[in-house]
Amino acid sequence: MNKTIREIRKQEYPLLKDFLYEAIFIPEGAEAPPKAIVNAPELQVYVRGFGGQEADYALVAEVDGKVIGAVWARIMEDYGHVDAQTPSLAIALFKAYRGLGIGTELMRAMLSSLAKKGWGQVSLSVQKLNGAVRLYRRLGFKVADENSEEYIMVKELGRQ
Repeated sequence: MNKTIREIRKQEYPLLKDFLYEAIFIPEGAEAPPKAIVNAPELQVYVRGFGGQEADYALVAEVDGKVIGAVWARIMEDYGHVDAQTPSLAIALFKAYRGLGIGTELMRAMLSSLAKKGWGQVSLSVQKLNGAVRLYRRLGFKVADENSEEYIMVKELGRQ
């Protein structure tokens, strides 16, 4: 497997909509929502006009020349929003590429990039039942807030 982590290209921004759908957590035994769900206003904040804000930044994972995953950050009023100075993250991989360490590599690259860009912290939202909670904890994210279904997690970024 020939894998590369790189910055997203502008012509690839539309792929974020596909990865937004892949980022939706579907509990065991639950039916996946229709793809059109990504057009809901509360989800469109993740992708609409991407590239037009100062904090908009994305990396992709490419395997054998095909983009198979993405992690992106922007300051937005999303589920993981903590304040106007903290970018929120979204990450997703196509199912066939999960559990191979690619998500961890994407996250580490993103955290390093955001620190180098001078961001003090980053946040995300994750369903409590999502196995990715373990990954985020391993990467140093701490629970900043929670409700019955999800955590809002924050990671302090050291200057690099």
